[in-house]
Amino acid sequence: MIDAMVYESSSARSDPAENPVALLAPRLVQFAAVARAEHVTRAAEQLGVPQPTLSRTVARLEAELGVPLLVRTGRGVRLTRQGRALLAAAEPALDALDRACDEIRGDASATRGKVAFGFLHTMGPEAVPGLLRAFRADHPGIRFALVQTSAADMLDRLRAGELDLCLTSPPPDDPDLEVRPLDEQRLYLVVPADHPLAGRRRVRLAEAAGETFVCMERGYGLRRIADALCAEAGFTPHVAFEGEEAETLRGLVAAGLGVALLPAPDAVRPGTVQLAVSAPRAYRTIGVAWRAGGAETAPVRLFREFVLSRTGRLLRPA
Repeated sequence: MIDAMVYESSSARSDPAENPVALLAPRLVQFAAVARAEHVTRAAEQLGVPQPTLSRTVARLEAELGVPLLVRTGRGVRLTRQGRALLAAAEPALDALDRACDEIRGDASATRGKVAFGFLHTMGPEAVPGLLRAFRADHPGIRFALVQTSAADMLDRLRAGELDLCLTSPPPDDPDLEVRPLDEQRLYLVVPADHPLAGRRRVRLAEAAGETFVCMERGYGLRRIADALCAEAGFTPHVAFEGEEAETLRGLVAAGLGVALLPAPDAVRPGTVQLAVSAPRAYRTIGVAWRAGGAETAPVRLFREFVLSRTGRLLRPA
């Protein structure tokens, strides 16, 4: 049952003129309890409030609505026509609130709660499934709401409270977020199998200055890193295509539409060759981020501690 005292305290903070619903909410909880019990004293015991308080609450509700809601019948009470109409309207809303409160409590449970977790597209095939599999071995009841999107969108959702934590790269410099680096991932120049550089094992990125590139869209962390590496190598890449999936870019490289700077895949795509970049240092740092100073539930805390325990081993099988 919804805690009537909690509703009473929350309504006390509201201006009735600005928010009459906030004023009615605690009174409806108490009115419904009396209506169901058909007895003021029994309803007061169920709610854990003094009987005079409950009587005054119902009286104030009747005064505000301008109609009697209950009539006394010996030691009990019964609903008037107006009281039955109010109860019929109030009960579905109160039941929905009860269900919502139960769901929220469940999400915060250390054994069956929920974590809203965001991660990079390029970490989806193996790294994140392996991470979740290893965590759920010890916490099988904890559920996940997963979001796979760009770094910019993830961080916006994190600040808005839609995500609890996320894996992102490069780690953001943001005073509103707590960020911890977890691992480094090498980036390669991916070229078509028939490309003049394909017979090499490593290249300087400046050697690709005249190439056409296929890249992630702007807003993706990998795009920012690729642009920064090209700038460090002394050129601005000519971009023929911008996409959202690394595997799409590999397919376009295999088709001869350009070259790309990408992390190593779980399996090399036919028709492509990946070359180590000797200069500049072509790596990206992957970090975990969460809101600074924000309240957190038990499942979020457990998962974050597990992710941090994988520092230096995030990209290896658990």
